[in-house]
Amino acid sequence: MGSRKHNMAQQLKEARKQRAFAKLTNCPTSPRKMRLVADQIRGVEVEKALQILKFSPKEASRNLEKLLLSAIANWQAKNEDASIEDAGLFVQTICVDSAGMLKRLRPAPQGRAHRIRKRSNHVTLELGSKNLSN
Repeated sequence: MGSRKHNMAQQLKEARKQRAFAKLTNCPTSPRKMRLVADQIRGVEVEKALQILKFSPKEASRNLEKLLLSAIANWQAKNEDASIEDAGLFVQTICVDSAGMLKRLRPAPQGRAHRIRKRSNHVTLELGSKNLSN
């Protein structure tokens, strides 16, 4: 590996250490339904986002609540001396991508079959801090 490439890789590695994020892979919910809930908490403070997810009737909100708690725990592991209240954590980015599909066949009238596509998704959530310089 060349020196320029090596230096750039080191810079990227250091930048990733400062990020607090969590990933949820192969969640068996359609991406369209998950995006409805994800759009509600994008850019919102962590405490308010947890309340929104806790009282949302949608099934996707339970998975996103666990993911947000995981991201908060990851932030605490990297910033042991700082407190969450003083940091001003908020949901900086939340990205819902499509994952693999399970394709099934359902019998239809007159000897035909309809394809059922059971969709799943990947969610990536990143926290930002307003008060601390990361």
